[in-house]
Amino acid sequence: MGLTSSKVLALSVLLAVLLFVGTVWLWPRLAGRTWGSVTGRVGLLLTTQLTLFLSVGLAANQAFGFYATWDDLLGREQGQGVVTDLGAVSTRGPLQVLGTRYVNVPGGSRPEVGGQIQKVDIVGKRSHIATSAYVYLPPEYFKGRYRDHTFPASVVLTGYPGTAEALIKGLRYPTTAHEQARAGAMRPMILVMMRPTVAPPRDTECVDVPGGPQTETFFARDLPQVISAHYRVNRKPGGWGIVGDSTGGYCALKIAVHHPRVYGAGAGLSAYYKAPVDPTTGDLFHGDEALERHADLMWTLRHGRPPATSLLVTTSRRGESNYGNTMRFIREVKPPTGISSIVLDSGGHNFNTWRREIPATLAWVSARITE
Repeated sequence: MGLTSSKVLALSVLLAVLLFVGTVWLWPRLAGRTWGSVTGRVGLLLTTQLTLFLSVGLAANQAFGFYATWDDLLGREQGQGVVTDLGAVSTRGPLQVLGTRYVNVPGGSRPEVGGQIQKVDIVGKRSHIATSAYVYLPPEYFKGRYRDHTFPASVVLTGYPGTAEALIKGLRYPTTAHEQARAGAMRPMILVMMRPTVAPPRDTECVDVPGGPQTETFFARDLPQVISAHYRVNRKPGGWGIVGDSTGGYCALKIAVHHPRVYGAGAGLSAYYKAPVDPTTGDLFHGDEALERHADLMWTLRHGRPPATSLLVTTSRRGESNYGNTMRFIREVKPPTGISSIVLDSGGHNFNTWRREIPATLAWVSARITE
């Protein structure tokens, strides 16, 4: 059973409860001062506390999407990238649908009512990156009168390490998009939900690493091309949006700034504005100062040509460490780049804060990408 499985969480909770009951029942029998009694009491306390910590940890991981698998948690994923022989693309195709699931809304078991979430495998022709994603299709996609209609699309990214599953369960993007569209706050929109870690376990910060994973190429060129070839997606310039939180927020802003003819809108929730270099990223730039500056959004806005795209940044006056940099970033934006913000009075770097920002963010993206 997987790390994010509800069965694993339920079993750990059940074990913790049984150990707690067992400790209460056995404690009087271990009340003596012999080594056996003392060892028994210590053993019961330690085991019970460990199972309680395990249950809390599993619940937190399922809610916030820190780790996707046991190997991810234990650091056993050592590969630096996923490279697929392009000779296989002609037989498999660049996109394969692996399964479907319904959206958690009333009547959601019927696609024409709730839409549908498809799990897919994607292969990038230029980047050679292969990864998985979830694609949310709105109810209109399945209705006869929309059979010739194309839909705006938006990429949705997690933070690092993150799991795409967390975008569905924890951050409720499909459910929120459904609710916002029904309320008339946004147009029906296709969401491509994934984590930016397309070369696990490495955090590439959506950079084209010299001699390494070409992550920016994947998101800027391969992903829109593959999705547009398989689904009825608007192909007009600026017809895509991109949204992310934390690391995903940095990626979203950077890709929109660098590729405005593809991405007409980019939203960074609790984003930062310069790619870090640390043990999780490795050497991203290999001494290439131009590439390093290119990955610095403050530098790009200050010295580069302003892109014709729209940007949204979010922060909190209390609880977010990016408040000062976000205000600086806003000041660096010049026309024709559009800039909007969501500034909360308080809110931390967490799912609860982002859930408060996502409805307005989706409506903002929908209003700014071309149809």
